[in-house]
Amino acid sequence: MRWSEIFRLVILNLFQNKFKVFLTSTGIVVGTATIMLVIAIGTGGRMEVAEQFKNLNAGAIDIYYEYNDSGGRFGGGFPGMGGGMPSGGNFGGGNFGGNANFGGDSGGDGPDMGMFVGFGNRTNTENIILSTSDIAELEEYVPGIANSTISYTVKADTEGGNLEESVSYTVAGVKENYDVISNLELAIGDFLTEENDEYKEKTCVLGYGVAREMFDSMLDAYNAPVYIDNRVYVVAGVLSEMGTVSSGISPDETIFIPYATGIKYLTGKDVSPTITVVAEEIGRVADMMTDITAVLADNYGSNAVFTISDAGSKMEAAEQSNQTLTLLLIAMSVIVFIVGGIGIMNVLFVSVKERTNEIGILKAIGCDRKDILWEFLLEASCISLVGAILGVLVSLGITPIIESFSVRMELSLWGGMLSLVFGVLTGSLFGFYPAYKASRLIPVEALNRE
Repeated sequence: MRWSEIFRLVILNLFQNKFKVFLTSTGIVVGTATIMLVIAIGTGGRMEVAEQFKNLNAGAIDIYYEYNDSGGRFGGGFPGMGGGMPSGGNFGGGNFGGNANFGGDSGGDGPDMGMFVGFGNRTNTENIILSTSDIAELEEYVPGIANSTISYTVKADTEGGNLEESVSYTVAGVKENYDVISNLELAIGDFLTEENDEYKEKTCVLGYGVAREMFDSMLDAYNAPVYIDNRVYVVAGVLSEMGTVSSGISPDETIFIPYATGIKYLTGKDVSPTITVVAEEIGRVADMMTDITAVLADNYGSNAVFTISDAGSKMEAAEQSNQTLTLLLIAMSVIVFIVGGIGIMNVLFVSVKERTNEIGILKAIGCDRKDILWEFLLEASCISLVGAILGVLVSLGITPIIESFSVRMELSLWGGMLSLVFGVLTGSLFGFYPAYKASRLIPVEALNRE
């Protein structure tokens, strides 16, 4: 039998059983849509991780003092929020809403560190407040530090520009090298300078999102007055759009001011900063963390609880989470494909029984086993192809719904092609055995079977 005749028989059988073809292909529809969505979610997840950490210095290590209620101790900073954002010079301490720390005297560019003296169940303690003195200690006794900075964050009511009422923004007190350590880029103007910090000048740099919300354009924001906690600050620059970060804090939604300015006008003693040091070699980060722990223990005692985390671990954890999610979705899609393939196999078995006489006639007029095998195999492949195409269309329709739940998806042409290939292969593999059984029927028995 010629290939054209085989294809004609396949098309006739499919069109005569359109509803059955649709129901048979349902499993392939779901499987193909799942595969395409898995690829889109996996790609979107990788791009999200890359975007979240694009301003991350992989060799950065964050150090902050952690509150610990055991034994009546009080410290600075909230667990898990030290640094506030996984971006090199992470925002310090997460001291939102002016959470008071007890003890420590202010002076110089920030509060002097207090010595923790509480042990066991003693409640008479002083708070530990990190400062530039600690940075000097670390730079002296920890080898391999390429750069270092100190920072903190607070929430402050802000007015200015087109705002009709005050809005609470995250305000970060940072040093002049914070933009270098955090890989921040300026769209216009300059970042904060050492002189701004030394003279406690009321100047600021706006994140991209803050500038857009407050002003009509970057040019309007530049050199404009902004009122932070009822004090006027001059905008020295505006950052380029950096994107969101996994901790929920973004440089786009932050206002940066000089470290000492914030201490004087916003936080006073109520500050819990984060020190960030950057390793010269990423391979030495683990050793440096050990050295940092030793220096802090020597200075403050082993009972002082410091949180020390490296940016590389944050990246790795985010990537592993994304990979785990992708693997789970792939496993689900494989299960769906298997179920869909079994459905095709069952329907083809029924079809072989229903068309036994037809098979006998085809063999009687000269069709060999190969022709019968190819006819039923092509039917299975065509059914799965129809299901795969419908699955791709379904995934395109579902994508906007999934994205409405803040799930990033990146559809791609190769993802659609791969889904089609998987769908057709599934139908063909599961359709082979019924086709083989049909080709092995004996003509006389097939003709005589009711």
